[in-house]
Amino acid sequence: MKLRFLHCSAALIAFALIMAPVLRAQSTNPPVPQQSSSGTPATTPATAQTHPASAATAAQPASAVATPAPVAPLPKYFTVPSGTRLPLVLHNAISTRSARPGDPVYLETLFPIVIDSRILIPAGSYVSGEVTEAKRPGRIHGRGEIRIKLDNLILPNGYQASFNASPTDAGTGGNESVGKEGVIKGDSNKGADAGTVLETTAAGAGLGGIVGQSARGAGIGAGAGAAAGLLAVLLTRGPEAELPRGTTLDVIMNRPLYLLSSKANFTTPGQASTLAGPPNREPQRRAGIVPY
Repeated sequence: MKLRFLHCSAALIAFALIMAPVLRAQSTNPPVPQQSSSGTPATTPATAQTHPASAATAAQPASAVATPAPVAPLPKYFTVPSGTRLPLVLHNAISTRSARPGDPVYLETLFPIVIDSRILIPAGSYVSGEVTEAKRPGRIHGRGEIRIKLDNLILPNGYQASFNASPTDAGTGGNESVGKEGVIKGDSNKGADAGTVLETTAAGAGLGGIVGQSARGAGIGAGAGAAAGLLAVLLTRGPEAELPRGTTLDVIMNRPLYLLSSKANFTTPGQASTLAGPPNREPQRRAGIVPY
């Protein structure tokens, strides 16, 4: 009996040794997908795998991937430098005959101002200011003078900025000129004054010679005529300084103009209003006066 038990134990040990490799192989094999009722393999969870193309892209160096060039941020302000010239056209007429300090002046830009390839002040922008001085021409000497101050810029989008500019040239259709510090001066009447005295002198001499029938009479008449001519000059003003509607003014900026970049970055040059220029006009000089 004991011998039989030993034989059975030996047989069990031998069987276990034979089956051990088979059991280890089965435990390492992946599970077989189960068939669904429709005959197709059932879905089983799977570990995430990397696509070959994705792996290749990930393997490329960072320098090989195209990246957009960085865009430099705009400054807070654009600057129109001091000394910039601005061509303007006048919308309201001004004359020393009626102008008073404080009267408004309305103008418009005729040409766009471009700084560093950026349109900062398009044509058609508005400029406003006021008359600071209006002096009528004197009776004895002096010319009519107009002084204006330009201090406000209105861009086409409604943005306003303060600045300071003075006229350097004026196209009035007459003989007005621009002097120092932007003073606009009227025409001089010296030639007409001399003509008035000569005309009255000659007329007095002729009339005196006829009446007196002598050179003495002519001399007395000439003196009287000269006095009358001089009196006419003293009692009559010279030509007024006139800036008709449509007058063109070139102004120069006396200090830099700073414009917000978010408000003054235009893509079109703009367009000024159609406004006829002033016609050419002869200065209104006084005519000779014959006092007889």
